[in-house]
Amino acid sequence: MYLTKLGVLETAKLIHEKKVSCEEVVKAYLKNIEARKSLNAVIEVFEDALSEAKKVDEKIKNNEPLKELEGVPMIIKDNILIKGKKAGCASKFMQNFVAPYDATVIKKLRDAGVIFLGRANMDEFAMGSSTEKSCYGICHNALDESRVPGGSSGGSASAVAANLACATLGSDTGGSIRQPASYNGVYGIKPTYGRVSRFGLIAFASSLDQIGPLTKNLEDSAKLLEIISGKDSNDMTSSKEKVEDFSKFDMKKTYKFGICDEVEEKMKNIVTKPVYDSIMKRLEEKGCEFVHFSIKDFNLCLPIYYVLSTAEATSNLGRFDGVKYTVRSANAKDVNEIYLKSRSEGFGEEVKRRILLGSYVLSSGYFDAYYNKAKKLQQRLTKQLTEVFNSCDAVLLPTTPNVAFKIGSKGDNPVDMYLEDIFTTIANITGVPAISIPCGKGENDLPLGLQVLTNKFEEKKLYSVASYIDALLKGENA
Repeated sequence: MYLTKLGVLETAKLIHEKKVSCEEVVKAYLKNIEARKSLNAVIEVFEDALSEAKKVDEKIKNNEPLKELEGVPMIIKDNILIKGKKAGCASKFMQNFVAPYDATVIKKLRDAGVIFLGRANMDEFAMGSSTEKSCYGICHNALDESRVPGGSSGGSASAVAANLACATLGSDTGGSIRQPASYNGVYGIKPTYGRVSRFGLIAFASSLDQIGPLTKNLEDSAKLLEIISGKDSNDMTSSKEKVEDFSKFDMKKTYKFGICDEVEEKMKNIVTKPVYDSIMKRLEEKGCEFVHFSIKDFNLCLPIYYVLSTAEATSNLGRFDGVKYTVRSANAKDVNEIYLKSRSEGFGEEVKRRILLGSYVLSSGYFDAYYNKAKKLQQRLTKQLTEVFNSCDAVLLPTTPNVAFKIGSKGDNPVDMYLEDIFTTIANITGVPAISIPCGKGENDLPLGLQVLTNKFEEKKLYSVASYIDALLKGENA
């Protein structure tokens, strides 16, 4: 149905102009969700979605004032709290947890009039790159169900690509929005660290996590980021930085792009290289300039990320012990067994692996060798990248080294799986914003994404640059 192919702003406009009822829109999406149940992208449909739609139609009928996105249906990743709804982080350990309050991003979307359709599948506790590590079962790529949708926000990306919602929210710790956006051919942004409140996001790695939208177009992405951004007294890491009109793109005729030599070296052996070479050629033909730079620490991005993220995960997941939030083991006979057996039975293999890694790098005798060293390298890497932005408007990187891989093909090799994030972790480590936009097709005619990075809190510039490239790729400013 055409209604489900429309984006956030288009849908809001149709509903507000009375060209379609909100109930019709919600029913169309619910029909799509049912028709594509095999994707396993949506793990729960909220029963009150239709009644919420009827309330919107009643407001319109009575000519009551409407909120900006009144009636727009969205799906939310399973680690973001919606009051009165389950938030399970795709873990059997958390299956019975009901959110006691709204996350700040949910409150802001609710204040804008958004209707929440349901919960999106994800890798357990956001630890994964394929959404195969979920207690609800494997999620599938919207364009080829034999392949993964990426992770950890795989359900969110697959839902957008399959037209199961106007847009979704995901979370990005090392590429978990951008990588699945690339695999499914949609738009996904990781904002500047601190741009969006993390209050109500169940933490993986607190110094790296950020919430962001996955959408069908750039305009929707920019508008949703405008709405969910801003200082929040409930999150001391959220920034007071002014929230600009991200959706008012300010495109120049040409741009100067930064190209990392170390990335170029890694690209030599990647089969998707011709796609990116073609994009660079088209940009050059439009008069854009390229500035080559070297970040010798680029090859350390993955090790830095896995040291820091697992250390923080170990700490954050300590609260899940079978006592308050989580399912308690039925086999536990005393307090010690409650902790041991509940965690052993509740956590999946990937979560256990990362807890063990985190405990190791924080342990006596290894703290300085791993964690402290990673923190120092993080500071150095941040300084190096910040200096790069003094000589260019934005940095361009591939989002992923390959198209979406086959389900089960990397299950026995976690390191091979981790390498799927080789181009995305730098944005999380340094805190800069990064967006993935669809940029072409790779093998088997599957989508690829191009990343655009700008300096911290330059999301307006980021969207303007991304819009320039997006229009060029679509032939709109050729």
